[in-house]
Amino acid sequence: MLVPSIIMGILALTLLSIGYFRGQEQHITGLKSALNMTLEILPLLIFAFIVAGMVQALLPKDLISKWVGVESGMRGLFVGTLAGALAPGGPYVSLPIAAGLLRSGAGIGTMIAFLTGWSLWAVGRLPMEVGILGWRLTLIRLASTFFFPPIAGWIAQTLFAGIKPG
Repeated sequence: MLVPSIIMGILALTLLSIGYFRGQEQHITGLKSALNMTLEILPLLIFAFIVAGMVQALLPKDLISKWVGVESGMRGLFVGTLAGALAPGGPYVSLPIAAGLLRSGAGIGTMIAFLTGWSLWAVGRLPMEVGILGWRLTLIRLASTFFFPPIAGWIAQTLFAGIKPG
């Protein structure tokens, strides 16, 4: 996390400097916007990290291994896919959960299926999608992406099984 933090810090300071030197108070506007976003997202981040930490602490490693570990096979890929589809919220929730599960012994293929299921199937997003795009396009999108999460998980498990993420 050090290198991404350094890169983001350099980018933030560069943009802040540009805003300052333009002399139109843009740096103040940007900082106020950043503070508002932080205040909106911070509670969600804290709770997501608590969930990720509690998953690591409360779920026995043999249970994680059985259901979503490398040895769980296709069952794990389907469990990961379904869990991802049902995971609430955006990346601030799903990514810490996936990281916590990985640290607790989940297989890389299962977590790829989880993240792919979350991004493609997202059950919580369906009402808005149907409301904006209609049933027909939503069903076509779901039918078109139906097989991708377990296939993505299987590819990751097959090609990258020996690689430790992180």
